[in-house]
Amino acid sequence: MLLDKLINKRIERYQSELLQKYCDEVESMYRKMRGWRHDYHNHIQAMQASMALGNYDEVNRYLSDLNDDLTTVDTVIKTGRVMVDAILNGKLNIAAQNEIPVNAKAKIPDGTPVSDIDLCVIIGNLLDNAIEENKRLAQDDRFIRVYLGRKNTQFYLSVTNAAGKKRAKSGARFASSKGADHGFGLSRVETVVKKYGGYFAADSEDGGFTAELLIPLRMTNEGAGALNE
Repeated sequence: MLLDKLINKRIERYQSELLQKYCDEVESMYRKMRGWRHDYHNHIQAMQASMALGNYDEVNRYLSDLNDDLTTVDTVIKTGRVMVDAILNGKLNIAAQNEIPVNAKAKIPDGTPVSDIDLCVIIGNLLDNAIEENKRLAQDDRFIRVYLGRKNTQFYLSVTNAAGKKRAKSGARFASSKGADHGFGLSRVETVVKKYGGYFAADSEDGGFTAELLIPLRMTNEGAGALNE
């Protein structure tokens, strides 16, 4: 009984700290977006002045630089849930800052029973692990692939990332150089997935790590019809 209480308190503290960390990351991303919008008029005036002088090459370079700058803060992934969009794009922004290429496709299907908070716990943990693993590798070896969508009657999510050597498994957890809390993150993901009657698996091999999950969708008449098309 006492052990259960201690475990529950640790889980609550971990989840609270995790969500606060995600909120801080998203706020940082939004500050950059607000800053860019604030500078928008200055950018326009600078380009107008260059155009008036006929410095078209300079304008082209300026536009190219602005495009690169905007790419680092633009919200490019829209899953259908605002809170999840914020967390996912915040993580992708952090990956970009660390020069980690990301290939992401994400759309949360109708009938997904997972709450926004639980989705953020899942996505946050998996992408935190993926980013940390990539940061230990040479830049040319880095990559992250993310997919969220429908697989038959299931909500499907997978995260694959570059990694070093194959990680040994101790029971249901993978050994980690970051200590117990790193493995605890994957354990939290599995706990959340099981709460919704889903399936979670993680696989480590030389050069890569993959985590994926399946959670049954709550089927509506419209959803059932879509599956039969």
